[in-house]
Amino acid sequence: MTTSQLDVDRAAALLRGSADVLILSHVRPDADTLGSALALGRVLRRRGATVRVSYSGGSALPDSLRSLDPGGLFVPEDQLPAETAQLVTVDVASAARLGALADRVESTRAAGGEVLVIDHHASNPGFGTLNLIDTDAEATVVLVLKVLDALGEELDAVTAGCLYAGLVTDTAMFRLAKPGTHRMAVRLLEAGVDPAALTREVVDERPFAALAMLGSVLAAARFEPDAAQGHGLVHTAVTADLAATVRYEEVEGVIDVVRTVGEAGVAIVLKEVAGPSPEWTVSLRSAGRLDVSAVAVSLGGGGHKLAAGCTLTGTADEAMEQLRAALEKAPLL
Repeated sequence: MTTSQLDVDRAAALLRGSADVLILSHVRPDADTLGSALALGRVLRRRGATVRVSYSGGSALPDSLRSLDPGGLFVPEDQLPAETAQLVTVDVASAARLGALADRVESTRAAGGEVLVIDHHASNPGFGTLNLIDTDAEATVVLVLKVLDALGEELDAVTAGCLYAGLVTDTAMFRLAKPGTHRMAVRLLEAGVDPAALTREVVDERPFAALAMLGSVLAAARFEPDAAQGHGLVHTAVTADLAATVRYEEVEGVIDVVRTVGEAGVAIVLKEVAGPSPEWTVSLRSAGRLDVSAVAVSLGGGGHKLAAGCTLTGTADEAMEQLRAALEKAPLL
């Protein structure tokens, strides 16, 4: 699914007259979803709108991303007003990915308000009243910049930094970036982004406790050379007790280490959700041989061909059995 300039112009037209906007990121937010939300929010506030940025499940922004919000756009979910005239979701593949705030989609629509969905996930069903979805975009920030351009807005250094944070992370440090995306990066650098400082804060820095967690998780990793249709599977799990010792950014980052195993066509990390019954959020990565988005969709999740996720219940072994079976049916790339 690709977008057109007409789609971008329609999104810009909707936002041009915005007076009261709630911009939502997905649960357990990363740099793309929050970078998109904060960049868009900064510009809309500058244009005179009342803007709130939020996500479900957190009382503050993740430590690694707090510098992206010097203007204080973030509002915890329990402090949001009951209604807003306009809702925008960014990098949210489905309404369910909004967590406890998912009902805001239907309540906004029921009240006659507009719901703008800006996203780049192939599994997105288009749950807004207006959908700007482009699966060819490497990151949602790419689409947000197109909307800002359509609004005729200039980039300041902080807004450019929000966009750069999403770009550098969702392209795997530009390894997956297309020529146009590199040109976008040049624009952001010219607007004042310090790439070394921003990348160090968003990607590289971690607390000392993360090393112990990572050591335990990697020691438990397993490699199955015959799995994933013979392309090889590497997997491990982060238990709830280990996850409790670090920030969730460190837990989310485990997959970036596990996927570096050269012999494996697919990498999986199970992350236990603390609660009365066993539940796991699953990160899947493909080395380019299998479509892991098909695996995720078949198990109730979604994502991209090379990076996807889902949520499974049961023990870790039971979750892995479901994933192995789904991988045997995954389309080849």
